[in-house]
Amino acid sequence: MSPFGLLLVKLAVVAVPLLALAWLVRVYPDRRLVRVALVPALLSLGLLGSAWFFWPLVVLDAALTLVILADLATLPPGSAFSVERQAVRVASLRKRHPVSLTVVNHSPRSFPVTVRDGVPHELHPQPSEFAVAMRARSRTTWDYVLRPGRRGAFVISQVHLKAQSRWGLWQRLLRYPCETTIHVYPDMQQLREYAMLARTNRLSQVGVRRTRRIGRDHDFERLRDYTIDDNYKHIDWRATARRQKLTVKDFQTTQSQRIVFLVDCGRMMTNEAMGLSLLDHALNAVLMLSYVALSHNDSVGLICFSDEIHAYVPARGGMSQMNRLLRAVFDRFPRLVESRYDEAFRHLASHSRKRSLVVLVTNVIDEVNAAQIQQYLTNLVGRHLPLGVLLRDHRMFDAVEVERPEGEALWQAAAAADVLAWRHQVLSDLQSKGALTLDVFPEQMTAPLVNRYLEIKARHLL
Repeated sequence: MSPFGLLLVKLAVVAVPLLALAWLVRVYPDRRLVRVALVPALLSLGLLGSAWFFWPLVVLDAALTLVILADLATLPPGSAFSVERQAVRVASLRKRHPVSLTVVNHSPRSFPVTVRDGVPHELHPQPSEFAVAMRARSRTTWDYVLRPGRRGAFVISQVHLKAQSRWGLWQRLLRYPCETTIHVYPDMQQLREYAMLARTNRLSQVGVRRTRRIGRDHDFERLRDYTIDDNYKHIDWRATARRQKLTVKDFQTTQSQRIVFLVDCGRMMTNEAMGLSLLDHALNAVLMLSYVALSHNDSVGLICFSDEIHAYVPARGGMSQMNRLLRAVFDRFPRLVESRYDEAFRHLASHSRKRSLVVLVTNVIDEVNAAQIQQYLTNLVGRHLPLGVLLRDHRMFDAVEVERPEGEALWQAAAAADVLAWRHQVLSDLQSKGALTLDVFPEQMTAPLVNRYLEIKARHLL
């Protein structure tokens, strides 16, 4: 046999077992094995010049084969490890979510391992993998965090473990089933922050203004510290004397009012701002206002729509309504379809006959949609109190704020100014026909929306 033919035979003898190991038991050669195998492969080229190299190469190949097989036998079986994962089922969008991963080595030998949890890429694990030398019969726990970049239900079904042989010539990939379901909801941590600030009268830190009430309500709610905006007639002098601090009475409204949100999930809500879609920003603000309204003993309902009605939550009171709202929207995403405002308002008319504050959250980018919004929103005046929340586009406002634009920037500024002038006219028409409006950037929507609600409550517009 020629030297070239001998080299091909050696390659075939090596390649076939490697492919079988990879296919059947997921065992792969490490880089060290590749470097070791290059030595006899390069020495085989000496056969082209002299046949004297044949027997030394046979001896070297036999020795390396024994070493490689001996090292292959030190790889752990699948039963050598077990895994556990601990994680809270509910996570908030773009917030830290801790996860604990535990690997147990049941073998009497130590192994260098690399562990990677089978987390969907939308959850952004940090760090993504761990490398450690696990001692015999030991347990190791790693903590990492998720920063979900998308809402929805995610299933983490497996844990991937890579174990090395004793001399590092081989590695084995092991998969262990370990199913955990994580539901990523819109930002719920803002609700806890609001509740904490409300208890300590520091809502101004999140942009919520204290609104002076017109008249007064009669149901006593609580005692709290006096602030400069309070009416001195509300001071409770007995509590003030007892606490040695000015204390006022808070009153609540005697009538439960209703808020119904119409959230557009169509193509106009697919744009992004600050890394989130307009729909994500809208849902964050809607949930915050829902929490505030429910804490004021109001009822809250929700309709999500695009070319059809996707979710409907009847208006109810009580904090248990928050769970219904969260379950209705956590896996709702914008669709590249034209929104049917007629379907949404028809559904509202048939399911909500009591006077309500109807909050439509959408985006206006063309005259067709603007005409529909004007038609259906202003038709509610009298029966309901309509509030149109129109989201701004940063690109339009950034284009007109360029100082001394030149060339292409000048044309962009002129086009953006024309669109913004038309948009301002749409808002003016809505206001002239009796509808309330809110014109905000998506990431800044929460505080203005809550302030508008508190203003409506204070002025008794419902």
